[in-house]
Amino acid sequence: MFKQLVHGSLLLSALGLQGGDTVKIALTGPFSGGSAPMGTSARDGAKLAIAEINAAGGIQVGAKKLKIEVIERDDEAKNERGALIAQELAAMSDLSGVIGTVNTGVCIAGDKHLQETGITKIICPAAGSASMTQWSKAGVKDNSIFRFAAHDGIQAAMVVEEAINRKFTKVAVVFDSTNYGVSGRDDMLDQIKKQGNKLTVVAQEKFNIGDKDMTAQLLRAKSAGAEAILIWGIGPELAAISNGEAKIGMKAPLIGGWTLSMSNYIDNAGKNGNGTLMPQTFIEEPITPKAKAFIDGYHKTFKVGRIPSPVAAAQGYDAVYLMAAAVKQAGSTDTHKVKEALEDLKEPVKGVIATWNHPYAKWDPADVTTHEAFRREQTVMGMVKDGHVVFGNDADRERLRKSATTATPAKLNKAKAKTK
Repeated sequence: MFKQLVHGSLLLSALGLQGGDTVKIALTGPFSGGSAPMGTSARDGAKLAIAEINAAGGIQVGAKKLKIEVIERDDEAKNERGALIAQELAAMSDLSGVIGTVNTGVCIAGDKHLQETGITKIICPAAGSASMTQWSKAGVKDNSIFRFAAHDGIQAAMVVEEAINRKFTKVAVVFDSTNYGVSGRDDMLDQIKKQGNKLTVVAQEKFNIGDKDMTAQLLRAKSAGAEAILIWGIGPELAAISNGEAKIGMKAPLIGGWTLSMSNYIDNAGKNGNGTLMPQTFIEEPITPKAKAFIDGYHKTFKVGRIPSPVAAAQGYDAVYLMAAAVKQAGSTDTHKVKEALEDLKEPVKGVIATWNHPYAKWDPADVTTHEAFRREQTVMGMVKDGHVVFGNDADRERLRKSATTATPAKLNKAKAKTK
């Protein structure tokens, strides 16, 4: 199927649909600006899945096969623009669902409008913990917002464990001033406590979007004896940390959130980025036939030699298949029925990251993971090496390969089912 999609004309014709007899899905995210590698990769991965589904005739909805109609909106990673887009989408009576959003602040500013009207949304590929915990804190009883990304709790635990396993004892916690950076800092500090305070935080340093010189923060961390930097942020500013370390002769490795795999970090950091570690749900390596087809299809269709954000692209692709499975099961394009089906998918959904077996459950305000698809089983540690992200170890490669071909996580899904 991917071979059929490499021709741009077919991709465009498969996506450029109009009319009432379709399944209307909105793709949102930052398609410009510092977060664009994530936003465009998620959008284009989603487009590959949509084109594949449409080329096969569409989604079976009752007695009909309906093709997917795409609505695209660039939120530019700006909270106020994200809110306006969400208001626009919330007013669409024929919208089946929304897939997208990268930035936590954009989610907080806009998702309330979708939630108020019950529009089903899958947050993909990112957004920090607050994008979901806002609903549990508010005690929302019926939530139409889902997430399809390794949540910050998983990532923060892996970051702290990696630092401990590498025998570091003194670390600096560095974060950007966005909602995402602050919540990530809190998650890392919480994990340090949970894991027995085996790490001593000798410095906490903040930076702003647009900052280019991190010398002051790094000198304080270096003088405090930091052996590693636990970092949380988005955008090219992350590269300024690695380049700043090289400038002052500091050799503390960066261990942080998955955004360190973005092209605008890797390219701007260059050789200074080698050895950087981050959790990943997909690595651009053909470990399965489906992964190879996906990678080749993305490269040929969008004419690139490397996916700007492989994690985002793969999550965008799989999120479309989850949404399509919910529409098919619901036998309806009605967004409320799609939400109910998404909470109780009967059949496994084969994606490029994993075979998703009942990834969501009925919303429980006391347990946000009921609307979180990812578990530790689908997350591995990646490492930057000469301009690419590779597997941190061979055991992780094999584990992710098995996750992609086996319906998982069965144990957790049984526990979820009991909450219904």
